[in-house]
Amino acid sequence: MSRSPMPFTLSKASPARVLSAALPEARWRPGLAAHPFHSEIFAPATEASGAGLALALARDALAAARQGEDARHVLWVQDRKAMQLGGRPCVAGLPSDLRHRLIHVAASTPEDALFALEEGLKCRDLACVIGEIAGNPRALTFTASRRLSLTAERHGLRLWLVRLDAEPDLSSARMRWRARAAPSPAPRWHPSSPGPATWRAELFRARAHAPGAWMLSDDTGTLCIRRDHEADCAAPDFVHLARPTFGRSLAARARA
Repeated sequence: MSRSPMPFTLSKASPARVLSAALPEARWRPGLAAHPFHSEIFAPATEASGAGLALALARDALAAARQGEDARHVLWVQDRKAMQLGGRPCVAGLPSDLRHRLIHVAASTPEDALFALEEGLKCRDLACVIGEIAGNPRALTFTASRRLSLTAERHGLRLWLVRLDAEPDLSSARMRWRARAAPSPAPRWHPSSPGPATWRAELFRARAHAPGAWMLSDDTGTLCIRRDHEADCAAPDFVHLARPTFGRSLAARARA
């Protein structure tokens, strides 16, 4: 008994529509409600840009999701080398609403730091988790990164992992940044006082956003884009960003 072929029709979608469907959803900006649960920030250890941007992004995410006063603690984990390079968090320099609810963990090794990060992500009484690990330790494999991503998503707690003096290796982080310190704008009231913290931040990998670069500033506790420096934040070289396979997928690396 012969079976008649199933009818089918070809899609007539325009090339522009097909291309837009393959591109990320939207351009990132401060204040978005949908923040990934696992992010990485690559920064030099000679400046506090990585920790500063991580804290600013964390506060931006908490403010977007806040439904009332949040009194939960913030867990900050560092391995020994990260503490030697950048120092411990200065409580007096933190925002006033976080000084009394910071939990700092000084880990001896990267393995201990990863264990503390994973255990912290299981605690729903924390507001978020920030970590600092120096270099590219053997312990921070793709499998270890995947464990952090799955734990954060399973328990609904966000992690910002600062990678000091590190190369972007394989990772399952949903959003990956490069951060450098930038000159602060002129202070608003007193010309000799320090200006708000400013970073040149490049988003080179994200699942829901296109790559881009911004001059970000933390003005009065609110993360914002420096419009007067947009010319300095030209769009990144998308060909260059597409060539490296680090931080994307095992299949992409195999094709390289």
